[in-house]
Amino acid sequence: MAKTHVKMMVNGAEVEGLVEPRTLLIHFIREKLLLTGAHIGCETTHCGACTVDIDGRSVKSCTLFAVQANGTEILTIEGMASADGTLSALQEGFRQMHGLQCGFCTPGMIVRAHRLLQENPNPTEEEIRFGIAGNLCRCTGYQNIVKAIQYAAAKINGTDFQEAAE
Repeated sequence: MAKTHVKMMVNGAEVEGLVEPRTLLIHFIREKLLLTGAHIGCETTHCGACTVDIDGRSVKSCTLFAVQANGTEILTIEGMASADGTLSALQEGFRQMHGLQCGFCTPGMIVRAHRLLQENPNPTEEEIRFGIAGNLCRCTGYQNIVKAIQYAAAKINGTDFQEAAE
């Protein structure tokens, strides 16, 4: 099968490669770029484990072809921490508030929460639950994930977490 050249920015770095037109973005990211944070879960957009941020939108990378992402800017979980390894507010929140158990959904959940906080820097609990509804977690029951996002929102906004949670 003929291959197509793709070029995009991933976590601030320009990347390119040759892909078959049927190559899913998740496979390009994991297999060609060796960024394995985003997971392959359901391959039907139901679970959200493969969520990445593309041009300012949360996207399930299991149902987008790599050629469709040509020319875009992509953020994966690997691009969330600072260059010196300092965790982002969301990563710190998930750690501090015990927002993960098995960790399978965590990368997609954090990337989705990142976009949520870009769109709404001070969401209510209800807005958080609605905002992450496309990302499934089979372990946590979501309570600590919500707390982790509230923690991150408070940190980003420079407010006390207890105030934000009330």
